[in-house]
Amino acid sequence: MSEEDYNPYKEAQEQFDRIAEKCDLDESIRDLLREPIKEYHFNLPVKMDDGSTEVFKAYRVQHNDALGPCKGGIRFHPEETIDTIRALAIWMTWKTAVADLPLGGGKGGVICDPREMSEREQERVSREYIKQINKNIGPLQDVPAPDVMTSAKHMLWMMDEYENIRGGRYPGVITGKPKDMGGSKGRTEATGYGVIYVLRELLNELDRDFEDTTASVQGFGNVAQHAAELFTEYGGKLVSVSCWDQEDKKPYSYYRESGVDVDELRNITDEYGSIDKEKAKEKGYERLSGEDWLKQEVDVLIPAALENAINKDNVKEIPESVDIIISGANGPITTEADDILKDRDLLVVPDFLANAGGVTCSYFEQVQSNQNYYWSKEEVLEKLDSKMTNAFHEVWNLSQEEDIRMKEAAYIISIKRVAEACKARGWL
Repeated sequence: MSEEDYNPYKEAQEQFDRIAEKCDLDESIRDLLREPIKEYHFNLPVKMDDGSTEVFKAYRVQHNDALGPCKGGIRFHPEETIDTIRALAIWMTWKTAVADLPLGGGKGGVICDPREMSEREQERVSREYIKQINKNIGPLQDVPAPDVMTSAKHMLWMMDEYENIRGGRYPGVITGKPKDMGGSKGRTEATGYGVIYVLRELLNELDRDFEDTTASVQGFGNVAQHAAELFTEYGGKLVSVSCWDQEDKKPYSYYRESGVDVDELRNITDEYGSIDKEKAKEKGYERLSGEDWLKQEVDVLIPAALENAINKDNVKEIPESVDIIISGANGPITTEADDILKDRDLLVVPDFLANAGGVTCSYFEQVQSNQNYYWSKEEVLEKLDSKMTNAFHEVWNLSQEEDIRMKEAAYIISIKRVAEACKARGWL
């Protein structure tokens, strides 16, 4: 499947169909779970700084809420599609279920490019989004969060607009807010740290040490940066990261044999994860093509950017030295590529387990906001570590007991939990 032919929604459905067959699910539950329960499509008329009005297409998809309110981010991206949003909503359902959270799966998006917009224009888009969708979200209904190219400031604008419309204070309507405005301490680090908590447990099971482990990361946004940070703090050696270059409109990889200094690169990276090319060169980094991050002779690959990162066209370029892939992104490995990795006996930690730290901490924020009582950063990260560790071992133990891959074990656990909740509610 080429990048042009890739459809994330069909990918998500195919992944589900494979496990549904193994779990011998009833036809009715298959029909219910392979598609979203609700979708909202709407247009956002936004006044731009030059006085013109631009109309942006926007979406909110709710896949399933049998276990609890839908949960999932809102992304601003110029190449956003409804099929991407549908797929991400489905993956969120499995992610919350495998982490054993009382939440369902949802996702939202606006087709726009915040890199080409002023802050005031981004605020207008954020507020207009809530004007259109406020009746269909809420603390006990559907709780959005940040995603690709949205951040705490966007969430605060959205929460403020929701409260203005509803005439009250509802900090639990959205997560990923600034810490001094109802956000949770530790939320910024949560997704990236969660990836490394899971990797730590996996290395322990394999009787391996971080000090003897090398890695390459795709991306250098929030998730990638914090995964890289904790990986190196634990003693691992990171040799390469990649990022999108806004000036050249294409990705690059940055490699340094002696290892990547995360703080050093952070200081020359903009808010969208684009690294300053000239400053990186001055610091001894070699600039390579965008896909070279996955060609490095390392032990671990960490795709932490967008979906479809590893596909049938590039999977064979992964060196033999790589024996673990752990995902910070959603849907980074296509089904076709995953089949090839299976034949190689390469250990793949499924994305919806590995990157569940973000939604887990979002759940913590939701609980804190609804109670109006907030925990310390140490408490949050301790609870996060415990949740991620427990989720990993449930999946790992099932994979060992049944002699199946971790991805299959994670899907079985998630889908069974959601199916049982649907049946218990009397939906089927």
